[in-house]
Amino acid sequence: MVIVATRQAFQVEEEECRKVYQSSGTLMHHFEHLAPGQRAALLTEGQGAEQTTPFSLANVLRLRRPFVIVDEAHNSRTELAFDMLARLNPSGILELTATPDLERTPSNVLHSVSAAELKAEEMIKLPVLLETEPNWQQCLADAVARRDVLHALAQEEQRGGAAYLRPIVLIQAEPRRAGVETLDVTRVRDELVSNQRIPAEEIIIATGEEKGLEQVEADFKLGIADPACPVKFVITQKALAEGWDCPFAYILVSMASLHSATAVEQVLGRILRQPQARHRQNRLLNQSYAFVVSHNFSETASALRDRLVSGAGFERREVGEFVSAARQEQAGLDFERATVQPVTVALPEKPDLKVVPKTVRDKLSWDGKLNILTISTPLTVEESAVLQTSVKSEAAVTAIAQAAEVSRTTAVAFFQTPAELGESFRVPQLALRVQGELRLFDDPEVLDYPWALSLYDARPTADDLQALDANLKISEGGEIDVDAASGRMVSRFLPDLQRDLGLTYPADHWTDVRLAAWLCRNLPEPSLTHADKQAFVAHWLRIFLEVDGVTLARANLQKFLIRNLIEAQIRQLRRQAIQQAWQKTFLNEAVGQMVTVNAENAFNFHPQAYAPSRDYDGRFGRFDFRKHLYGRIGDFDSREEFECACWLDIQAQKGRIKFWVRNLVRREGSSFFLQKADGRFYPDFLCQLPDGVVLAVEYKGADRWQGAEDDRLIGGLWAELSAGRCRFVMVTEKRWESIDHQLQALLL
Repeated sequence: MVIVATRQAFQVEEEECRKVYQSSGTLMHHFEHLAPGQRAALLTEGQGAEQTTPFSLANVLRLRRPFVIVDEAHNSRTELAFDMLARLNPSGILELTATPDLERTPSNVLHSVSAAELKAEEMIKLPVLLETEPNWQQCLADAVARRDVLHALAQEEQRGGAAYLRPIVLIQAEPRRAGVETLDVTRVRDELVSNQRIPAEEIIIATGEEKGLEQVEADFKLGIADPACPVKFVITQKALAEGWDCPFAYILVSMASLHSATAVEQVLGRILRQPQARHRQNRLLNQSYAFVVSHNFSETASALRDRLVSGAGFERREVGEFVSAARQEQAGLDFERATVQPVTVALPEKPDLKVVPKTVRDKLSWDGKLNILTISTPLTVEESAVLQTSVKSEAAVTAIAQAAEVSRTTAVAFFQTPAELGESFRVPQLALRVQGELRLFDDPEVLDYPWALSLYDARPTADDLQALDANLKISEGGEIDVDAASGRMVSRFLPDLQRDLGLTYPADHWTDVRLAAWLCRNLPEPSLTHADKQAFVAHWLRIFLEVDGVTLARANLQKFLIRNLIEAQIRQLRRQAIQQAWQKTFLNEAVGQMVTVNAENAFNFHPQAYAPSRDYDGRFGRFDFRKHLYGRIGDFDSREEFECACWLDIQAQKGRIKFWVRNLVRREGSSFFLQKADGRFYPDFLCQLPDGVVLAVEYKGADRWQGAEDDRLIGGLWAELSAGRCRFVMVTEKRWESIDHQLQALLL
């Protein structure tokens, strides 16, 4: 999902934004529980909403300028839609879409969620295992067999207590065409019934003419997800493009080859999404499956990745990881992820390339002087047979056949990352003993520390007084008067204009007690008792009123700023208390009794949950990383950090490091951290060494070395408490010998 908005959204006033947010959030929830007729009535009669929700549509309509939220915004990019929005003149527009327009009418992308993050949150089933088969009947039979395997696994897990699951196959048939025999809905259904022996009640058709899904929704309480529903196969063309989500949809079958214009992006999302579902124990139930009638796996895999980008909203850099070959013999044909060496062959005659289709000619080049044919891209068996017709002699035919076989076998070096090879990476984290039990230390609030404002002196600081004095000045002001000489109206800018304290509320409207009570009510700090907060505020206010030139009238005028200053001071005092508790726990000689580093509380780098907000794009240089855990690499903050990664990869290629990963910052499912008192420390790199030891590497520029003392402290404690399972090093000024020292120490 991608969230986009127009720049006008930033011009909405704060209070208006708050009202719109509350209203729209409540209304969207309310709309989900209304019938279509009720929704229409609510939209046309705004007053009716007030009877059901305090933040009604009527309140939104009464706003000076409305705030518009557009769902599936990629469908609302026409001139008519923009004209309508212009007439509405909204204060802001918030768009929700999986595929924002980045070319014709570009959207201003504020936030995007990657497929890896969605997978980590158990919202989509990835990777997609692709299998191609030229015989459509065999392709359909393979899909039926795959569904049977998944169904058996689901039943086995259900007996163990898992939720009910009935895997469903979505089949995209070809459209009917007059005078042409196609794999249309009827033919596919007849094949399932007659040759695959599928009961008719297990098959429904969902097209513009037949509304099988609507009938299922009417017949069963939970629709197609109802355990009483027998449906296992849904045949469609384009009717499932949007608006239908079922966690049971696992297998996509396309009767049309994906390189054609009628690609599968319309239904591809249906097998990826799993609303209200969770990852299963068996990994086969956490994947999607695509069976395509095609002769060419390489073209099909490439086309499927293109469909994921253009139709399903994937990032181009992600699709390489999420489309895999289902059959091992087809994995080597995935040329997009392979290094291909050109194959040259000397021929006794010149081939007649005019008889060869352009798709094949594009993979070839002929050197007439040397009589050498070069195959730059692997040729399939079918393409090789076509090319052999361009020569006449038996020797040339044999040479082409042999060269073509080399082009798709030994000339192809298929690269797989450690994650794709099945490597797992678990990094022990800090665990804190809380009430006798060890738990992941991810929040310093669980530390035992005294927290009462009565322990601290309540008074405004020098910075507070300076801020209050500065607040008396009006940012910009002046006066308008009549010039005595000319009699014309003139305006003058007064840079040092002060607020007139005489215009404040009279003192008898406010007392120091009332003002203190108001401040207490407007200080959100649930961890404090009212009495504790009241005593602190009253003392702070009394000290402030004793300052020369400060009156109750002035304090009343500045009460909002005073509230903010007191709130900031309370937050600072609380941070100090937490810092003291952290030091008492971690800088204690008996720290091992309270804190430990063990395998039970380890962070697991999921094979497909690596989701950088920005991938490295080569801006610091190009390097062929071969030992990074994932195919993607998160961006580097500096050239030195990039060079550190290169050094680590070289050591890994030498066998000194098994593999490594660029650790991410604040990316759920992709970030290892060490909790400090005032935040989290995310080491730049984590390395798995051959003997199982984990090495954390942090690179710090010389200008930031002094400020990283707390990072070095927590990293050193983590390594010390791990009983030799972990090592930590912080590098600066390209002193790779400090990492080398750690690698050598582990080999001793």
